[in-house]
Amino acid sequence: MPFNTEADDGVAGRDEWPYAPAVGVGPLRFGMAVDEVVEAAEVLGQSNVSECSPGPAIFSPTWKIEVHRRGMAPSAPAVTAYVSQAVGLFCVAADAVHGPQVAHDGLTLVGRDLVELERDAIAYAEAVDGHFRYTPEGYAGPDDPGVVMRAQLVGEALRSRPLFMVTRDGANTEWDSLPRDEYRNGQFHA
Repeated sequence: MPFNTEADDGVAGRDEWPYAPAVGVGPLRFGMAVDEVVEAAEVLGQSNVSECSPGPAIFSPTWKIEVHRRGMAPSAPAVTAYVSQAVGLFCVAADAVHGPQVAHDGLTLVGRDLVELERDAIAYAEAVDGHFRYTPEGYAGPDDPGVVMRAQLVGEALRSRPLFMVTRDGANTEWDSLPRDEYRNGQFHA
């Protein structure tokens, strides 16, 4: 059941990407190899591929693919995808300012004021007699283990920067699978 939320400033004109739990987001499918992610991301813009710094020994080598929108002045990547050698694409982060808009059952997730998103997540859960979840950092979002809500400082406001994920390389949860570049010891992503 779609849930209509208030429109946030700056989200008009964004690409809209569908999300399917455990399948993928937009043109990106979990399990894709690096070259497949780069090819699929061409719908949005130019990609840069780099190796991630080594994480815990349990994880295989990981690559980061930053996708910048075509025709925009140099800016933060609209989407950052993470690909593990062992499982392929396992994480897609949508930038709060430049990223495509993604919804979960009609609840818009990208670039939202975190207080408003929490209010809307609670209202949605009450409307459908469902649930919502908080991350260990205290951000509310849909009751889907494949959506990890993160905060991004935009000016003086905290906006939502969701990560769409599956577990990787023997991790127990998506939270355990966070790429090192996305988890900054509780610091906000900037």
